[in-house]
Amino acid sequence: MAMQARDIEDLIRDSFPQAKITISDLAGDGNHYAAEVIDESFRDMNRVQQQRAVYAALKGKMDGSNGDLHALALTTKVPE
Repeated sequence: MAMQARDIEDLIRDSFPQAKITISDLAGDGNHYAAEVIDESFRDMNRVQQQRAVYAALKGKMDGSNGDLHALALTTKVPE
């Protein structure tokens, strides 16, 4: 079953409550999303560590063919 943008944001927000999170449905099909997550906790992490932290927040929703989320283009940043 496809996920809704709000569901993705809620999962990320659980791990990053102060983050600025923007979710976009790229294809309008509920399967291909983009997420931008801006959070202070990323300051001492490299880009790979930042993205792993966000993927961990999704709690297995992207795990292979059984995942609810098919594709997520992820951008992570530290606030300016």
